[in-house]
Amino acid sequence: MTIRVLVADDQSMVRAGFRMLLAGEQDIEVVAEASNGIEAVAKAARTDPAVILMDIRMPELDGLEATRRILAANDAARVLILTTFGLDEYVYEALCAGASGFVLKDDPPEQLISAVRTVAAGNALLSPAITKRVIRQFTRIPRPAPPKELSDLTERELEILRLIATGLSNAEISRTLFIGETTVKTHVTHILQKLGLRDRVQAVVLAYQAGLFGQAPGGS
Repeated sequence: MTIRVLVADDQSMVRAGFRMLLAGEQDIEVVAEASNGIEAVAKAARTDPAVILMDIRMPELDGLEATRRILAANDAARVLILTTFGLDEYVYEALCAGASGFVLKDDPPEQLISAVRTVAAGNALLSPAITKRVIRQFTRIPRPAPPKELSDLTERELEILRLIATGLSNAEISRTLFIGETTVKTHVTHILQKLGLRDRVQAVVLAYQAGLFGQAPGGS
């Protein structure tokens, strides 16, 4: 099945570069390009992409608001934020807007291609560095009461949610808890279903928004 991609960036050379890069992949098709957020929203509605590569800083409508509008209209879409900074100041806002991950514009080509496939498969792309940034942001804001659905989680599911919130992958959780990776995947699926979440990014956001885990990885 071909992964349909929309590239939204206000620089034509950047869009052309991504189109050329992705054109060489048999399972990926760039179905549209957008030079601003308004175009991105309109073309997402028209072409129904599975993945949107979204620059945050765009004219007329920025990538954050474009992300919100696209996902409000189609929550099956996945947005990958394009940034030139590893710890962009918009990380927190983008995650809250529903982005499924981040890629650096100067990442190696194979990493970008892998990122597209990762989020298209319904997984999130959140590096430990980004996770730590999110944690620092959440420790500075008022925390709402934890959602009542958390009480539906088993002790093991809460334990795994805690590890997800520190940025660990399924394989790392498997090694940490000495259980099979397939078992971890099953638990993660149940956690997302019980909490009504789309992906791991939303799980990280919920965990820290609710003040469940106040300590950043590494104790800082």
